[in-house]
Amino acid sequence: MSLIGETQSTAAAGPADLIKDGTDASFLADVIETSKDTPVIVDFWAPWCGPCRQLGPSIEKAVLAAKGKVKLVKIDIDQNPQFAGQLRVQSIPAVFAFVGGRPVDGFMGALPDSQVKQFVDRMAGQAPANATDELLAQAKESLDLGDIGGAAQAYAEVLQGEPDNVKALGGLARCYLNGGDAERAREVADMAPPGAKDADLDSVRAALALADEAPEETGEFEQRLAKDDNDHEARFEIAKALAARGAWDEAADHLLKIIERDRTWNDEAARKQLITIFEAAGAGSDVTRAGRRRLSSILFS
Repeated sequence: MSLIGETQSTAAAGPADLIKDGTDASFLADVIETSKDTPVIVDFWAPWCGPCRQLGPSIEKAVLAAKGKVKLVKIDIDQNPQFAGQLRVQSIPAVFAFVGGRPVDGFMGALPDSQVKQFVDRMAGQAPANATDELLAQAKESLDLGDIGGAAQAYAEVLQGEPDNVKALGGLARCYLNGGDAERAREVADMAPPGAKDADLDSVRAALALADEAPEETGEFEQRLAKDDNDHEARFEIAKALAARGAWDEAADHLLKIIERDRTWNDEAARKQLITIFEAAGAGSDVTRAGRRRLSSILFS
């Protein structure tokens, strides 16, 4: 069997989307464009090249072992000299790794299997950052900094391409809620697929639930509490009103006082409401961390 036959049959043995024979005509699609999503290793070889016989199977094995984190394109420079010339290939085998549409590393000559594997593994770890993930990270950072408009714009951009992206829906709902538009926040949260789980989405839903339960007026309850500091119902209703306004610290303080004095009051209503506040505030919030410490101290004292 000729070297051409051996090389091509080896390439055909691997998944077509991981290892393929390339040409000058397909270089832009197979290498440049593909490497914007997944690193691509280009192996320039020729039928008369002895060291190519040694390197070919080694690099193919390493690429297959990377399980989709990197792809391999094999190019016969006798038949396709254009890009080999542009890359100034002077001897073969010549290997170039492309990431993000440009060459970032490479080597010439046959290497031991261990070094080939190290090279492939290194390239597999350089996958270009996912554009959606970058936008989500940017949006989250903007939201944390209080830039609601910038965050909303980034989340909306993600949703243009991925209408069902749960993180973007949760983040955009949070933007509306933080901006005081509970109605729009609810509309966006309701767009999430059934059963979808996301920290921001759960937080918004919890905050909306708190708002739905809040009394419209608290004057009566404040008067009752002023007369009787152990009026748990009055304190509970005041806590609900505070939570609806986002005054979670104060609401949590009232609920913890109820739990401290009567843990089982009204079928543990205070503890359940407190958990909802923790969900609305977020697991990493100061309100949640401090509240959980106080709750643990009360329950296990």
